Amino acid sequence: MSKFTKYALLFVLFGLLIVIRWFENELFYDPYLGFFKSDYLYADSPSVEIFKVTAFTILRYALNTLISLTILFVIFKDKSVIKFSGFIYAIAFILLIAAYLYFVLNPKQDTYYMFFNVRRFLIQPIILILLLPAFYYHKLKQ
Repeated sequence: MSKFTKYALLFVLFGLLIVIRWFENELFYDPYLGFFKSDYLYADSPSVEIFKVTAFTILRYALNTLISLTILFVIFKDKSVIKFSGFIYAIAFILLIAAYLYFVLNPKQDTYYMFFNVRRFLIQPIILILLLPAFYYHKLKQ
């Protein structure tokens, strides 16, 4: 793959992550978007359709994961990086979705901040931000 193709592909992939974030209100059902932009520590949790909000959160996590794994493959071209990253994403998903469901089913004001952070890991590509420098450093050490 030529450098131009690699950088063009990375530009498109990061652009897709930006599009997901930019159009999150239009693409996904998530009443927590507005809730967490307000003074949520002193407000009541919004009423949600539990199945729908969970399904859209899973969809967003899946889209971010697929794009992130593709970014990692384009940058490092190493299947072991993708396998390890896939494992990290799978374990993170299991732990985060369990915590997310707990917070959705049991909304309490004293746990809103923790819920905010768990939700953030599910809907934003934070794991990619952690894995990119880790794999880069690992590559440098080899």
